[in-house]
Amino acid sequence: MTTVRLIEYDEASPSVRQVYDDIKATRKTDWINNFWKALAVQPELLHRTWEGVKAVMAPGTLDPLTKEMIYIAVSATNSCDYCTNSHTASARLKGMTDEMLSELMAVVGMANQTNALANGFQVEFNAAFQAGGLTS
Repeated sequence: MTTVRLIEYDEASPSVRQVYDDIKATRKTDWINNFWKALAVQPELLHRTWEGVKAVMAPGTLDPLTKEMIYIAVSATNSCDYCTNSHTASARLKGMTDEMLSELMAVVGMANQTNALANGFQVEFNAAFQAGGLTS
């Protein structure tokens, strides 16, 4: 259950409506999801977070599907069910298949396991892993 009142468009302040309108235009959708409605209780937080997400998820060197899959991996690791579901839906719209999601989750699970083992054993960093240290 959400711990704050969700701010719907019709009750939003002009500054919140401006962010909502930008979200809808950028994502080419006619609705605002609950995450943004929750952040709207603090309009400056809503604005700052949307600008950050918009900048990071904008076209760049990484393709949009890869960015969504990274978001899924981090969300799953952080146990954010909302974000995992939201970004899985978005990744599916960008072409992610069940097989891709399954393989992604296998990588996430293995990375979490090996990270925990390396941390638990306090394994020393290899100098060869420094940028440019490994050669083929």
